[in-house]
Amino acid sequence: MEHLTDPVSRRRAMALAGGAVAATALIQSGTAFAASAATSADAIVVGHGLAGLVATAELAAAGRKVLLLDQEPESNLGGQAFWSFGGLFFVNSFEQNLMGVKDSKELAWQDWQGAAGFDRGITDPLGQDYWGYKWAQAYVDFASGEKRAWLADLGMQWFPFVGWAERGGGLADGHGNSVPRFHVTWGTGPAVVEPFEKKVRAAVASGLVTFKHRHRVDELIRTNGTVTGVRGAVLEASTAARGKASSRTVVGSFELSAEVVIVTSGGLGGNQDLVRQNWPARMGTAPKSMITGVPAHVDGRMLGITEKAGGRIVNPDRMWHYTEGLKNYDPIWANHGIRILPGPSSMWFDATGKRFSAPDMPGYDTLHTLKTIVDTGYDYSWFVTTQKILAKEFALSGSEQNPDLTNKDIWMLLSRAWQTPEPLERFKKYGEDFIVSDTLSELVRGMNKLTGTSLIDLAALQRQIEARDREIDNAYSKDAQVMGIRNALTYPGDVLSRTASAHKILDSSAGPLIAVRLNILTRKTLGGLQTDLSGRVLDATGTPVPGLYAAGEVAGFGGGGVHGYRSLEGTFLGGCLFSGRQAGKAAAAATA
Repeated sequence: MEHLTDPVSRRRAMALAGGAVAATALIQSGTAFAASAATSADAIVVGHGLAGLVATAELAAAGRKVLLLDQEPESNLGGQAFWSFGGLFFVNSFEQNLMGVKDSKELAWQDWQGAAGFDRGITDPLGQDYWGYKWAQAYVDFASGEKRAWLADLGMQWFPFVGWAERGGGLADGHGNSVPRFHVTWGTGPAVVEPFEKKVRAAVASGLVTFKHRHRVDELIRTNGTVTGVRGAVLEASTAARGKASSRTVVGSFELSAEVVIVTSGGLGGNQDLVRQNWPARMGTAPKSMITGVPAHVDGRMLGITEKAGGRIVNPDRMWHYTEGLKNYDPIWANHGIRILPGPSSMWFDATGKRFSAPDMPGYDTLHTLKTIVDTGYDYSWFVTTQKILAKEFALSGSEQNPDLTNKDIWMLLSRAWQTPEPLERFKKYGEDFIVSDTLSELVRGMNKLTGTSLIDLAALQRQIEARDREIDNAYSKDAQVMGIRNALTYPGDVLSRTASAHKILDSSAGPLIAVRLNILTRKTLGGLQTDLSGRVLDATGTPVPGLYAAGEVAGFGGGGVHGYRSLEGTFLGGCLFSGRQAGKAAAAATA
């Protein structure tokens, strides 16, 4: 079996991405550990992911001395943002205007409210949604205002075809993006991390920032009610590559002090026990089998540790898990899953072969579809599609799965116009979730063989596909998915890069036929530590815990839940950027 070690592999992508790679880290870690004798500073930042880097950069820009801690080795600098597709949510951007998209802050706020469904006390200062709602207002202002210019000034650029993620549930004021807003960063996630990593490394060189890798925080220290530092365990040095499990062997202990502590430790998506513990009753029983979209060190430890120090956790039952997960045939971490970012045309069936109805269509309403799948009693579902659809509409999440965008390789990117991207073809060839066949009967046999069942009935599946195919004969239809395809084909960005021309699934010229088993994939934490608009962590009475701040996923990307129940996508990296900046600026002001 081939592995991803060729020139378009994840290793090449990592080597060219932002300087945060294992090989570089091994060289630099000597300097970092040599400088780690410092035991006090103006600020301590716990977590070296994107939010932590942004907060640290803001503190250093204000001249503050910072200790930047993480339990993982330096090879993981940038956290989950490094692995991301680099999608960012902008409103009324240059790229939208280029694509003929008419957007506005008012439309974006309408969509955000429809998606979030805030219903837990937005007018009550003690309500779980009180600060999340305020953060949402501030974030939409940010996304429609200075966000793009700020990032562009740092050197970021975006692919001109704006993606249309989470197209919604069918009502103007309901869930979903009314217009395309998903801007893919040129260079994907590593290019989002890069400018902030550079700022932090420059601050290390100037003596303002000290890295303390392999420092696992076990306790926040409080003195007379004020958080004044952290203590924990020093883990043995590790050469583990990015995303790989590192040793948990303790070789020492530490205690560090500072005027403020900012927690930016991420979510709990790598800890399936915590995912199941917090699984919402409204979503049914947690699946018995899930794959994992983040490394195991995304473990949620700091949530409980910060709560013990007085911080309030809100909305712990709000999570964002994906329904289109593939088992990675060449995994980086344990139980590693990759998400398909689908276009609108694949037919979606439950485990028994029953077609989903609106809004459970590819790319429309993630959580509604998750609930529908869970309610079937099975932990998986199926796409039935064609090679023509797969080649045009399937994208794989992650920087390592998109070497053309990650490596800024224009020729490789242009080659998508006449060939299926190589990483996708490799999944089709080697991934256990793909069945490829020239006939529907052979496809059904393969589907049943893969699951060890006889759940898929050929006649029933054929009847549903043929019924849908008849709807293609006219430019209009009563089939909601076909209407959605026609709608997508009116948007230039979809025509050029994300939607295959309307065709019949059983049209042999579009083949071969492909069935893809879709697994449930753990990913994001939408709730978390409740913070005010300065990033100060609040206690159960709504009072800021002195000296304590939080940003990023551990804070629900702001306020303990800026997204409410649902995300509009492109808002996770943006939430880390915005909340990290807010907390960093406020902490710098507090330590003046």
